[in-house]
Amino acid sequence: MDKVDTVIIGAGIIGLAAAERLSRSEGDILLVEKEPDFGRHCSSRNSEVIHSGIYYQPGSLKAGLCVEGNRALYSFLKEHGIKHKRCGKLVVAADEEEVPALHALKEKGERNGVEELLLLRGSEAAGMVPSLKAHAALFVPSTGIFDSHAVMRELERSARENGVLFAYDTEVTAVHPLPGGYRLSFNDEFEMESVRIINCAGLWSDRICEMAGMDVDTAGYRLHWNKGDYFKTARYRNFERLIYPLPDPKGIHLGIHTVSNLQGEVSFGPNSYYVSELDYKTDDSQRLSFVTAVRRYLDIDEGDVWPDMCGIRPKLQGPGDPERDFVIREESERGFPGFINLVGIESPGLTCCLSIANLLVHL
Repeated sequence: MDKVDTVIIGAGIIGLAAAERLSRSEGDILLVEKEPDFGRHCSSRNSEVIHSGIYYQPGSLKAGLCVEGNRALYSFLKEHGIKHKRCGKLVVAADEEEVPALHALKEKGERNGVEELLLLRGSEAAGMVPSLKAHAALFVPSTGIFDSHAVMRELERSARENGVLFAYDTEVTAVHPLPGGYRLSFNDEFEMESVRIINCAGLWSDRICEMAGMDVDTAGYRLHWNKGDYFKTARYRNFERLIYPLPDPKGIHLGIHTVSNLQGEVSFGPNSYYVSELDYKTDDSQRLSFVTAVRRYLDIDEGDVWPDMCGIRPKLQGPGDPERDFVIREESERGFPGFINLVGIESPGLTCCLSIANLLVHL
């Protein structure tokens, strides 16, 4: 039976970054992906935002990895000539009652090491985005947008150059612990042994845990799929800054914000609701709720927006649960040595791709 040192499961941006980083120093690496190409799910269905790190609990993996990942990602983009824009964003307080939450957000960001945060009066914020309606705003200059597909292509290219083997259309169907490693079955057709497994399976990462024999409910690894729709508009173009409302206080989502691509097109989203099936159809019945949310900071009418796309987040936080951090853990204590889990890697996972890969080297 063929044997490798490491199998990475999942070719989203995290799996690709892990493969590229580990290939600089590790032995034989196989990256397997059930889809015909990389980044078909979470890595392609998002806002393509480089987050700053202001939202996350101080001391959490999300906070530390986001601040580190923000700097690492900008450096990577510049080094490889990948299109991006360090546009900054405005987090808006729509009225006086929201101002204390804005101050608290600034304090949290500063505790996380986010630099150059600036509180603005509404008139100052409107000077940055003339159509903006705001009582006050927090300016976050380190936020940006980038071409995530170009990053994934470069990570794949570099990993291949370093000797990583890629197997697309290859689904893991069984995982059996062995002395000194694991035996994996693919497509119910062939098998391979590996000394270690890195589980970057995104929406299905909890199922990979179960295949290996882990009790995901006891471990707290059960995922809850959380969908977010996006609506596009032609009323606005070429915003110089991203515009965000204050985030949901329960940590479920960041609120319906502006989404700008590198061509200057503007969308709004995402919203947040739990689903049980993988369905990438945008729900047009959400149109009015989008318009109501956006009207707190921009003038918009129902006829100005139409369905664009949607994504699904792999959340550890279920309905009514407290906010959860990333799980990035080597599982020897659970009896699975050499099995590294990455579970619940939702936002800001895209920003954290390179910092997570660096962490895996130490694990």
